Amino acid sequence: MKHFNLNTDGAGMNREDISENFDDLHPPLDASKAAVEASRCLYCYDAPCMNACPTRIDIPKFIHQIRSGNLDGSARTILSANIMGGTCARACPTEVLCEEVCVVHETESGPVKIGELQRHAVDHLMENATSHPFPRAPVTGKHLAVIGAGPAGLSFAHRSAMLGHNVVVYEAKPKPGGLNEYGLAAYKMADDFAQREVDFLLGVGGINIEYGKALGAGLMLEALRTEFDAVFIGAGLGTTRALRASGEELKGVGDALDFIEDIRQAKDKTKIAVGDNVMVIGGGNTAIDAAVQAKCLGARNVTLVYRRGPEAMSATGWEQDLATANGVVMRYWMSPKEFLGGEKVERAVFSEMEMKNGKLAPRGTDVELPADMVLKAIGQTLDDTVLSGLKIEKGKIVVDDEYRTSLPGVFAGGDCINRGEDLTVQAVEDGKQAAIIVDADLRAAAKGAAT
Repeated sequence: MKHFNLNTDGAGMNREDISENFDDLHPPLDASKAAVEASRCLYCYDAPCMNACPTRIDIPKFIHQIRSGNLDGSARTILSANIMGGTCARACPTEVLCEEVCVVHETESGPVKIGELQRHAVDHLMENATSHPFPRAPVTGKHLAVIGAGPAGLSFAHRSAMLGHNVVVYEAKPKPGGLNEYGLAAYKMADDFAQREVDFLLGVGGINIEYGKALGAGLMLEALRTEFDAVFIGAGLGTTRALRASGEELKGVGDALDFIEDIRQAKDKTKIAVGDNVMVIGGGNTAIDAAVQAKCLGARNVTLVYRRGPEAMSATGWEQDLATANGVVMRYWMSPKEFLGGEKVERAVFSEMEMKNGKLAPRGTDVELPADMVLKAIGQTLDDTVLSGLKIEKGKIVVDDEYRTSLPGVFAGGDCINRGEDLTVQAVEDGKQAAIIVDADLRAAAKGAAT
């Protein structure tokens, strides 16, 4: 587990320390280490690791291909199931998916390092390929629209292009990638990997991305339904939840995802402002990413506050351990009540919480802590004001088992829908499967029209 350079004596952080902190969290395996790691795999029949992967990558096969020296073949095995296998190898919580069920987990010193082996193969292909590994089918003449150039939208676009359709992707931000580009810790996606992966993906051809185009801002769903043969919504969740705590409007109280985005987009990370006493509120991996990166930038004291116990946190145990190993203080059973200060936040007041009759409730006592920076990581909600006509439940788009929304010809996947996990790997699978279903619909309609 990586230990970062930390500001322990108040002397501040130099440029070299900060730069080193944002190097790769998991340095890549070299050829000899990859061969040794691949040799640990038992190549199980009906492998539990494969069943645990949302994209159903044939893990035993790709590891065997690494062991036999066929790195390009290994990468094609991975990417045929998960075109964003490079990002998933870096940021996917393999410790609670494929690696958790690895057969050698209990018999040897830990599971096979599936994520690191996946990165080894995919990186090799991306660095050495002279052409895209998957050719396009003959062009069908069908045109598809995609809302959002995040993992779900890009996965849909790539598979649709492979199947011969032309795709236009509408993206609100100036860069593609979604949370891969804007929402993951910089040390997980070093060396501008998110953009390199998108460039590789677009190499299939047939995909055009238009930037600065947000649904509702001159881009209307009904118009897209008329202009295109099908529409896929992979816009994610864009509206940050409010804490509903007094003083939330004070300067210094902000969104953890905005903080992470600022770090990811900064050419000089020493210019990113960070508090001396940073308070991060939330229990997911975004909260961990914000807290650890605050320490990486030189914050002396970083406290992550969660309203329940550690067992209820959605952040993986590995991520929690990374935070505590690098000086992040974890405070449980506390809910934000009030932020105090002049124009800028100076202190945070929390209500102590407990379970009463199966429900979370205040104990009646408060805790006050110093805070000159507060980062909210309590999740996002869907902006449904631009989704007229779509059925929405519990803040997400309702889809059936085939990713169909309530509007004919409109499909959706990724974080914005009401099924699956909010993980990059799940979003990629959503996009891939939706593309296969749209293709089948279009071909069936064409065949019916011909007869």
